[in-house]
Amino acid sequence: MIGRRALLAAGGAALAAPAHSQAQARVLRFVPQADLGGLDPIAISSNVIRNHGYMVYDTLYGVDHQFRAHPQMAAGHLEEEDGRSVTITLRDGLKFHDGEPVRAEDCVVSLRRWMRRSPMGQVLAARTEELAALDDRRFRFRLTSRFPLLIDALAVPSNPQPFIMPARIAATDAFQQIRDPTGSGPFRFVLSEFRQGARAVWERNPDYVPSPGGGSGLTAGPKLVHFDRVEWSIIPDAGTAAAALTAGEIDWLEQMPAEIQTLLGRDRRLLLEPIDPLPLPGQFRFNHRQPPFDNPAIRRAFLHAISQEDFMTAIVGPDPAKYETGVGFFTPGSPYASDEGLGPLKGPRSIERARQALKEAGYRGEPIRLLGTTDIVSTTAQAQVAADLLRRLEVNADIVLTDWGTVAQRRMNKGPLDQGGWSLACFATSGMDFINPVTHLQLRSDGDAAAPGWPDLPEVERLRAASLEAPDLAARQAIARRIQAAAMEGLPYIPTGAYYSITAHRRTLLDRVKGFAIFWGIRRA
Repeated sequence: MIGRRALLAAGGAALAAPAHSQAQARVLRFVPQADLGGLDPIAISSNVIRNHGYMVYDTLYGVDHQFRAHPQMAAGHLEEEDGRSVTITLRDGLKFHDGEPVRAEDCVVSLRRWMRRSPMGQVLAARTEELAALDDRRFRFRLTSRFPLLIDALAVPSNPQPFIMPARIAATDAFQQIRDPTGSGPFRFVLSEFRQGARAVWERNPDYVPSPGGGSGLTAGPKLVHFDRVEWSIIPDAGTAAAALTAGEIDWLEQMPAEIQTLLGRDRRLLLEPIDPLPLPGQFRFNHRQPPFDNPAIRRAFLHAISQEDFMTAIVGPDPAKYETGVGFFTPGSPYASDEGLGPLKGPRSIERARQALKEAGYRGEPIRLLGTTDIVSTTAQAQVAADLLRRLEVNADIVLTDWGTVAQRRMNKGPLDQGGWSLACFATSGMDFINPVTHLQLRSDGDAAAPGWPDLPEVERLRAASLEAPDLAARQAIARRIQAAAMEGLPYIPTGAYYSITAHRRTLLDRVKGFAIFWGIRRA
């Protein structure tokens, strides 16, 4: 058992007590999958920052576990002019953390910023003729044509989410990070206690008024907070974090490698379970802007060598119940998942065939920089598999492994390698992000407007647009199969399988909301 002194030596100030007394405070101590690498869930697409976002900000609508939209900040909406005019009314009593009331203008400015970064938001923006506040509690969309997915768009749980911020903050350019984390959500971020790489703290927002109803589960329904403080301790070493959990120095460990799962599973005081009923899809992602992966034939050469089983077992171990293979571009178990076009990922894998395909495609030894993490279980394990693959392919590999905060920033670099750019990176994403072809940010393929990697695949984009016009689920599923076939040809990334992320917490924590690291609902027995 590692005590507090050893933990502090290993993890710096991660578990250091705050300056004021917490004797009477109800505190939830949590170790996230990675450092909080920023405070802006709109400008940075990251699951860790998303989790922070849902604590600090609120949304107009939320979704239940069936992904059905329900009002949150909104009291409701009114459709007129055959759906081309939609007026949304705010609930009474909404306040920002600085005491200012939430006004319709705050929503308008926040949604405009979100629409610049969100795939679904950009679709909505293209159909919006006017978005304006009518008074302090009402704002209106005037649309060029009826858009039945409007409310679903405002409830979307995939990155980035349509969080509402004060207009003065939301006026920040969507491609620049905000520094002021003032929201209206159930928690307030304690900026004075934030130590990047060590510690982040949130306090319960005493002025928060939960939604009176509107479904339950995930981001819908009343967000009831049972803790006065939530403290994140950044402990990159999984063994140290596990020791802190078994010692009772933390309450909840977001995720851990397979060997740590086995260790913690023997402790009857702990509960290990999937954090999300949906598996998390992995990616072997190319930078399409820079050589050699601006050449689609070189991208396709890797299909001969990619083993989804290798990538997934590196994350969760050999138990096949913990991962899925035969995975395409949509989350297994979701309505749009299929095996369309996945033939190149099936059957025996061959390094020799991949080497030959690289040669035939014109690869001539250009440097290939793999950008990987050291502090997130899923991405670190995948980066290690990818690094080994590059070595076996005998390419000119440059392996750069660093913390997630640095990766999140560095992957935005569109420049060549000699200016800090990159060639390959491995990621894993919440299953809910890959359910719908429109909200699937990593599938988006419109060049500079796409996610880092910036694929430019017109057929994928044409089909994604067509899915919005499909009359029913069957028609959308047929289009999704065609999208997957086109994506397998152009390869915005290669799917590396999907795994069930295991979380561990003390059995005294009850009523955890399943889906991701959610801090309302959960309570101590």
